[in-house]
Amino acid sequence: MSVLHDEAQRAITEETRRVLAARMDLKRQLELLDSVGEWDEAFWQTAVEQGWTALAVPEEYGGLGLGLIELGLVAQEAGRAIAGAPFLTGGHGTVRALLATDDAAARAHWLPRLAAGEIRCAFAMPQGGRAFQADASVTFTEGRLNGTLSGVVGALAADIAVSCVSGETGSALVLFELADVDRRPIASFDNGRLFADLVLADTPATLLAQGEKADAIAMEAIAQMAVLAAHEQVGGAEALMFAARDYALTRKAFGQPIGAFQSVKHRIAELYGLVEIARANCFHAATREGEADFLEAAACARLTATEAYDTAARDAVQIHGGAGVTWDGGLHLHMRRARSLAIELGHALLWEDLLATELTGVMP
Repeated sequence: MSVLHDEAQRAITEETRRVLAARMDLKRQLELLDSVGEWDEAFWQTAVEQGWTALAVPEEYGGLGLGLIELGLVAQEAGRAIAGAPFLTGGHGTVRALLATDDAAARAHWLPRLAAGEIRCAFAMPQGGRAFQADASVTFTEGRLNGTLSGVVGALAADIAVSCVSGETGSALVLFELADVDRRPIASFDNGRLFADLVLADTPATLLAQGEKADAIAMEAIAQMAVLAAHEQVGGAEALMFAARDYALTRKAFGQPIGAFQSVKHRIAELYGLVEIARANCFHAATREGEADFLEAAACARLTATEAYDTAARDAVQIHGGAGVTWDGGLHLHMRRARSLAIELGHALLWEDLLATELTGVMP
């Protein structure tokens, strides 16, 4: 496959950037930080109108039949604009889980609604162990869920959720509606991500897969979501790198632009290297979808993108000096988003363990 995006993919990038530049509002993003349970509805409406919710859904279910590469490009531009709704990632994980299940009725019922943006989805990450394992704190028995799913991204405004929990015969991948679920909001560093605990008490759920198949489907979906999150991190990191460069070219000290000083110049050059390495890993991972080394590529993308975004957030604030920590400057929006994305799909140690396992075949 070409190592460059084709003309259609470049057009997706350019159009997404144009639309988001016209519709994203810094003031709205700042307001979301102080509001638990509020989210960027304008971004979600834009996503639905532009067909981003349908990009990776097969045409037979009302989607556009594209893939992870195209959806990743949209996620990258969303990261650049600090878009506030997390449902594109959770929705894609749900799409992948449904496509992998043997339940044709569930696919026919949910996939067209996901493609049309009629429902919003959360994908609850497993909470146990050093690896990505079924959540032992939640049980699935006789079609009912009991227990608590902690810190679920997007849960405060999602309509349905998917999770891998403890079933009667091992792992169980389940889908359930959230209308009657007790959602307990979590005030977080980045409230626009809508974190909540889901308290499940005899909650009816649909079994999508069980046993080793459930684990495999869940891991594949999480890896796909991680690639999307990595694209979002790269978009944010690149935006911070350019902000730091532009400021360094205009802000003067001792009669010359601060970008002339080696300490500043070298930091921006190092950021460029981190961003480009992460971008390359993201594109490589997206092209390896469905291949034997996909988990390895997804882990590399996740780890390098997390490092790039975290480093860019720190260095951009420092290069801006006092202006970097002001409320109206907006750099702290990226700082908060960088920290949220770093933990939403499992922290770095989990992905390092997964990468080591994929490379060596031995569990850490």
